[in-house]
Amino acid sequence: METAIVAGGAKRAAGFAVHVFTASGAAVALIALNAAYEREFAACFGWLGVALFIDGVDGSLARAARVRETAPLIDGVTLDLVVDYLTYVLAPLVALARSDLLPNGFGFWLTVAVAVASALYFSDTRMKTRDHWFRGFPAIWNVAALYLFVLGLPPWANAGLVIGCAALMFAPIVFVHPMRVVRYRAITLVFTMAWFSLAGYAIHANFEPDPLVRGGFVVAAVYFFALPLTRRSPWADR
Repeated sequence: METAIVAGGAKRAAGFAVHVFTASGAAVALIALNAAYEREFAACFGWLGVALFIDGVDGSLARAARVRETAPLIDGVTLDLVVDYLTYVLAPLVALARSDLLPNGFGFWLTVAVAVASALYFSDTRMKTRDHWFRGFPAIWNVAALYLFVLGLPPWANAGLVIGCAALMFAPIVFVHPMRVVRYRAITLVFTMAWFSLAGYAIHANFEPDPLVRGGFVVAAVYFFALPLTRRSPWADR
């Protein structure tokens, strides 16, 4: 009996520890936000990379710890969405607002509008299809903002790209989830790992990478935008 009680307590502790690990992404978001406000943009995106790592592994840990059974008082889905909004949306938008990448005045209010639109997107019950594609641009502003920092386009061109991505959040298209979509998964994972390597190099170079790195960013973007064309219907649920 005592052994069973101890085992049950250990499982509950493990489940709660996974939730704490997920919640630590909020702390990372705050550090990234502070770096963005201080205009330390390379540090900001470095911390957002840490947040991506947490987000990438906490789901597997949650399933292994069976958190719905061992720590049911914490809603892991809600917790994940809260942390994701901070790291995928708020921190990178603050970085854009504090940078010189967007037009003066207009750029700030553009990030405000994107924050509102992204909150609506995160609340959309149709965010994902049954086969794990995202409906519309998945509000990964950490990735979009990193592209703007790396490519170094004129402010109004950057504003146009931001407006385009914001509109695509609600367009009848799909975007791949690199870890969960089955179609061309192996190729997608190769592109994903290559992109992470390029991103790390670009951040380390303080967003002044070699032209080949910028070219790699463009090639990766073309692949991820073209991949949904292989799916039979953008709004299909199968």
